Amino acid sequence: MDMMTQLSVRIEESMHRLWPDREGLPGKDEIRGFLEVPPNSTLGDYAFPCFRLSRALRMAPPMIAEALSGDWNHFDLAEAKAVSGYVNFFLNRENFARRTLETILAQGEEYGSSREGMGKTICLDYSSINIAKRFHIGHLSTTMIGNSLKRIYSFLGYQTVGINHLGDWGTQFGKMICAYKKWGSREEVEKGGVNELTRLYVRFHEEAEKDPALEDEGRAWFRRIEEGDAEALEIFNWFKELTLRDTARVYELLGVTFDSYAGESFYNDKMDRVIEELREKNLLTVSEGATIVDLEEDGMPPCLILKKDGATLYATRDLAAAIYRQETYHFAKCLYVVAYQQDLHFRQVFRVLEKMGYAWAKDCVHVSFGMVSYEGEALATRKGNVVFLEDLLQQAVDKARSIIEEKTPDLENKEEVSRQVGIGAVIYADLSNSRIKDMDFHWDRALNFDGESGPYVQYTHARCCSVLRKAGDTDWNEPADYGALTDDEAQALLLLLSRFPDVIREAADRYEPSMITRAVTDIAQAYNKFYYEHRILDENSGVTMARLMLTRAARDTIRTGLSLIGVEAPERM
Repeated sequence: MDMMTQLSVRIEESMHRLWPDREGLPGKDEIRGFLEVPPNSTLGDYAFPCFRLSRALRMAPPMIAEALSGDWNHFDLAEAKAVSGYVNFFLNRENFARRTLETILAQGEEYGSSREGMGKTICLDYSSINIAKRFHIGHLSTTMIGNSLKRIYSFLGYQTVGINHLGDWGTQFGKMICAYKKWGSREEVEKGGVNELTRLYVRFHEEAEKDPALEDEGRAWFRRIEEGDAEALEIFNWFKELTLRDTARVYELLGVTFDSYAGESFYNDKMDRVIEELREKNLLTVSEGATIVDLEEDGMPPCLILKKDGATLYATRDLAAAIYRQETYHFAKCLYVVAYQQDLHFRQVFRVLEKMGYAWAKDCVHVSFGMVSYEGEALATRKGNVVFLEDLLQQAVDKARSIIEEKTPDLENKEEVSRQVGIGAVIYADLSNSRIKDMDFHWDRALNFDGESGPYVQYTHARCCSVLRKAGDTDWNEPADYGALTDDEAQALLLLLSRFPDVIREAADRYEPSMITRAVTDIAQAYNKFYYEHRILDENSGVTMARLMLTRAARDTIRTGLSLIGVEAPERM
């Protein structure tokens, strides 16, 4: 039982002793939600605000706080003081160290995990690459936020389904086939991959400016795809295979996996049902030739279902996809990790699902994020100002290798560590700030070994591993002197470690991996402060054991946190 839960249980017991017949008093779970971490440690380690109890008890908050602190007799847990309507708790430092370390070391890699998600499924739609286009840095956030959330929910016991909703439908594929048939060759495309497909697509538009009839040829090839023409489908599926082969290298570097690659084309035969259902429920109207769902009463523009020519749109496919996912996976939540520019689109789609009578529409969530820029410059594909992700990752590995060559030239497995550090630096930089904030990638920040960065946290993990190696074979059943961990540095670290499970749960509740990134950064900084202020391998065996236990707990928690955001933890750096 973690410290906040223990405090909540004891506060609940006090309430029932003091006011046994009062109704409307909060239970331990609600009390736990009330507990706060004071902004200043001089105000205590935890604080319980009594203001929300005033109505039920018909008492002023300061009087409630005085009563609760006066009834407090759990001094082995914490000392309680009433201050301005709060009960401030000052933990018994020695017992807090014992309880925290025994819990972490007993749970090991499972510390912070739970079974709360057992029997529930969460679908996550992320990355969603476009066929025949290279993976660029603009796809980094959706890919890494989605990957991290998938890991977080799995850690909390949920069944997770990672979905790469491929952009694999539209007239552009007819144009690409047209360009291939006119100016390409199978040998050149196999050799050049997505780069060659991009070259052909660019040439198509250049030639179409001179000969507009090419546009009709491109549309004709797309109609052949729609109609199931054998040749068109063979070329189309080959383009998809080439793209997935190209992106597989990037996903492997990032440690990202998916359970489904069902993209836009997958829903071609599933949209008629949706359109018919909308019609049966009298939700469709015709406006200027297009078929829509009117959302004026919801304060939104209409949701377009069919164009004038009867063609479907993104919304049509997303409605079909949501229904398919619910019927297939019976999700508790379906998350769409897509940039904030699509906010209106998803609000419209979710509202249409509600109008269709699907109660589970409330469980569909748009997890939005900000824009990505590179070294202060906005990215624009049409202007050619784009950074391909594979190139960025390889550059990160090369830069990490150069730094390692300079700092630790004798390091074993330099290539492996360079990969872990370089890739980790990119991921960490992307997940450092709140997801809704725009991210500006800078090399000097991402690969800084001394600042708030991936390499800094990885180096702290390696430092913990080094300390434990120097200690040799350790019998973890040896007695520890927990009194050696009552100093401010050890306590600051212990508090961060004890709160780590709550950070994971809050990160899941708020769809915010950056909370875990922040937590492991704080733990790394606190451990380094402790490391510099205290001799870990002390002459006193009890003191040494306590400090080694704290080191091991820090190492394991950092490693878990890094894993949850998709970053590896080298043991030597």
